[in-house]
Amino acid sequence: MTIEQRHAVVVDLGFGDAGKGATVDRLCRAMGAHTVVRFNGGAQAAHNVVTDDGRHHTFAQFGSGGLVPGVRTHLSRFVLVDPLALAAEARHLASLGVPDPLGALTVDRRALLTTPYHALANRLREQARGAGRHGSCGMGIGETAAYALAHPEEAPVAGDCAEPERLHHRLRRLRERLAEQLGVAGEFGPPLADCAVAFSAFAERVRLTDETHLPDLLRRERVVLEGAQGVLLDEWYGFHPYTTWSTTTFANADALLTEAGADIAGDALRLGVVRTCTTRHGPGPLVTEDPALDAELPEPHNAAGRWQGAFRRGHFDAVAHRYALAAAGGADALAVTHLDAPARSARLSLCDSYTLEGGTVRDLSVGLPGDLDRQQRLTAHLLRARPATLHRPGCWPEAVGDALGVPVLLTSNGPRTGQASWRRRSPRRRGCATAGSLPK
Repeated sequence: MTIEQRHAVVVDLGFGDAGKGATVDRLCRAMGAHTVVRFNGGAQAAHNVVTDDGRHHTFAQFGSGGLVPGVRTHLSRFVLVDPLALAAEARHLASLGVPDPLGALTVDRRALLTTPYHALANRLREQARGAGRHGSCGMGIGETAAYALAHPEEAPVAGDCAEPERLHHRLRRLRERLAEQLGVAGEFGPPLADCAVAFSAFAERVRLTDETHLPDLLRRERVVLEGAQGVLLDEWYGFHPYTTWSTTTFANADALLTEAGADIAGDALRLGVVRTCTTRHGPGPLVTEDPALDAELPEPHNAAGRWQGAFRRGHFDAVAHRYALAAAGGADALAVTHLDAPARSARLSLCDSYTLEGGTVRDLSVGLPGDLDRQQRLTAHLLRARPATLHRPGCWPEAVGDALGVPVLLTSNGPRTGQASWRRRSPRRRGCATAGSLPK
């Protein structure tokens, strides 16, 4: 397999859990890449990789190429860094034989820090929503983003971990403000001194970098840029309010590549990942949901989450994935995963249009970023929509590629590295599905 472009960018075109982790692992091996760059999200990511020798790791903040010998991780300025969760993840990687995971990690000093105080505030707000929960992971991602927007000059960042006085000041102000907002009297989260000590230890174990590091890296070696969550959960294009506080499209990766130069920006494969069974963790629209698939398609690595809620399954939703492609600005190629699912479920089908209020809808129009009222109206439409056409393809990769109008580059029949197949040389054509009628 030859990938013509110098770099590759991986984005999930669904609600997450499409197989980004395994895809990144396979790209690192095929391209000879030595670094995975994370460009959104934080510790709530859960990208599973199972190697041919049976080792399994759920990558959260480390890049999903971490089980490939010699592959390092860089956390860009767009990542929300949780040092405590990183330490736990590093211990598990070390137990799998990865030498010194934290020593091989570089972190942009400007990346926001997620703290135990953000996580506690997240859980208290989600509990207060009662039956109207958004399906948050409860790890403080949205709180981290919201605090940084409200207090841009005082939000803790990774570089603060190497500056004890500034770190202590920012953690204290953060803790006080969140406790006041939530009306919590007395202790709020762990003692400040304990948190500061742990964060300072993090700074001693990893290499903090400035803005020159990533452009130099992109010029020096081949890189895989790994997105988290999925475009259908995007903060601006997802189905509000069941979204994540993160840009899940190619936009952040595009910005990082552009900073390295026009020649670098134009030399990256944009790969969208979809799975044959469209799934969703937690509440929100899933038009093709079919509970009968639950027993037929068990998930070894996805279960109901305490904060997220149930793991739900549906037929392949070409309407939603075409919308994701349009929102993301198109892709050069697809990775189609879970091709073993149709063999396990005779009912699994492909949905190419919806029925809504007596009409048939094939495409959803994309609005302007930031128009959350419009996205909420779209959500209301989708909660009433039902599959109009369901058919079972004879050849799933071709059917998915045809339905989305994008060539298929990679397929996989199971979680292990050796269960993947390359289908053709990497395409340079770039396009996306378009047009639509919902919502006005």
